[in-house]
Amino acid sequence: MAKKSKETQETQNDGWEVKDRTYYLRTHHTPVTYTIPSKHTTRHPLLYFDTVKKEQRALRYATNQPSPFQDEQKGEATLQHIVFKDGTLFVPKEKVNLQKLLSLYHPRKGKDYDEYNAVTEAKDDLVDLEMEIMALNAARDIEVDHAEAILRVEMGTKVANMSSKEIRRDILRMAKANPALFINLVQDENVELRNFAIKATEQHIVKLSQDQRYFMWGTNDRKLMTIPFDENPYSALAAWFKTDEGVEVYKTIEKKII
Repeated sequence: MAKKSKETQETQNDGWEVKDRTYYLRTHHTPVTYTIPSKHTTRHPLLYFDTVKKEQRALRYATNQPSPFQDEQKGEATLQHIVFKDGTLFVPKEKVNLQKLLSLYHPRKGKDYDEYNAVTEAKDDLVDLEMEIMALNAARDIEVDHAEAILRVEMGTKVANMSSKEIRRDILRMAKANPALFINLVQDENVELRNFAIKATEQHIVKLSQDQRYFMWGTNDRKLMTIPFDENPYSALAAWFKTDEGVEVYKTIEKKII
């Protein structure tokens, strides 16, 4: 078994592992620079609730102080900003006070940023890869009609003009690009009903009113159902198809739809 480096074996008396640490922003878009609060003020509180003392304690990053807690700092404090550059912040093992502030006490951890952990990252990557494989396998075996219904969620009505090979190609691309979304849509029983509703509208079997408040028959404008306020029309029609009245309408449309 490989020995740990001397750097990672070192610990302080409080059990803190002495090593270099890297922190990264959780944002999707990486700014050139990003500053997080580094000291407590009335206008911008930076506090940590101490469960032992049962009180809020003010935090402050001072380069010449061993503790990030303001009440433990003595004498003049040399304050410094905490700045991420290109989405990351490297903190060497010598800056224990800053590491503890970022790893243990800062309220923005888990919201604005996280600490890089190779083991955790590997586990997350493994989960992502397994989900991608599962999604691709499902996309490969899926029926064309079901694939068309799922693609409509992302691509809209232009799916109607796609060949079966194009649908199979794009469903695989979708599964690879966003496996979690794809799996959710595969398992969503309303996706096919929603697709059915859109196709019925495209073929003028049913019509959506101009104000998008109700559906009606395409032949005589007789109202079928009223769309609940602030709900997607096709999602509402898909849900209505499950009702006693809606089932009969569904069967009628099914005989007419191409």
